[in-house]
Amino acid sequence: MKSRSSFQLRLAQSCLALVTAVPLAQAGASTVISELLYDVPGTDSGLVFVELFGTPGTVLDGMTLEGVNGSDGSVYQSVTLSGTIPADGVFVIGDDSGDGSTLVNNADLVRNVDFQNGPDSVVLRDNTGILDALGYGDFTSAVFAGEGSAAADVAAGWSLARINPGVDTNNNQADFVGLDTPTPGLVPVSSVPLPPAVALLLSGMAGLAGVARRRH
Repeated sequence: MKSRSSFQLRLAQSCLALVTAVPLAQAGASTVISELLYDVPGTDSGLVFVELFGTPGTVLDGMTLEGVNGSDGSVYQSVTLSGTIPADGVFVIGDDSGDGSTLVNNADLVRNVDFQNGPDSVVLRDNTGILDALGYGDFTSAVFAGEGSAAADVAAGWSLARINPGVDTNNNQADFVGLDTPTPGLVPVSSVPLPPAVALLLSGMAGLAGVARRRH
């Protein structure tokens, strides 16, 4: 069961996404990373995941997810994707438990996506170049391969979720918030691009929500 704080954040996403009628396609919508769980208490095997959000019908064959090591900038893991983004726009890659299965709910694809804890980055590529990138952690003395400023390195069991999957400001710190209970496959399907002022407001609200959760 989702925690109340995670449910409230997803509900806020859905409500705020309705303030504009601009369809997602008009944003030149590209496939983006919408949620990442890279660390859980105990073993990560079969429990971590990467969630993508994009235009329904997008073929993922040929795309890759790369883990970039913050210590030297090297690619320590490359994951080849396959499949098609379904009608709800949400595609979940669950980590392989070792036998071809995963413990991740709503998984559309099973791959080894046990990315390292921060400071590190996860990069989504296709044959034209980088589509999206998420760096997390303190990169004061590390190599950053994300966008803008890094997202926080959240505690074990928390995920990093894009505040609105229809908006990519190319700034990980502004675009992502920590969720105390991950929500694979539950991105609101009504999400659409927000006007800059509303997107900024939402970013601030999500930041306050994250602070409030950490105080519980």
